[in-house]
Amino acid sequence: MISILLVIPFLAQLVALPLVNKMHPVILGFPLFHFWLLIWMVLTPLCTWGIYRIQKSKGEMD
Repeated sequence: MISILLVIPFLAQLVALPLVNKMHPVILGFPLFHFWLLIWMVLTPLCTWGIYRIQKSKGEMD
């Protein structure tokens, strides 16, 4: 599970970027490209927090 939470933001920001590099549609006033990056700026720390919680529950944190 931890490796999935590490890979998802990487794939979403680098691999999928050419697929969303478009001006249309416009979402909340942002082109799709900028909205995509903005969403992942919020989701990446959430994935990191999830990794932290998993490690803490397994007792791997000092």
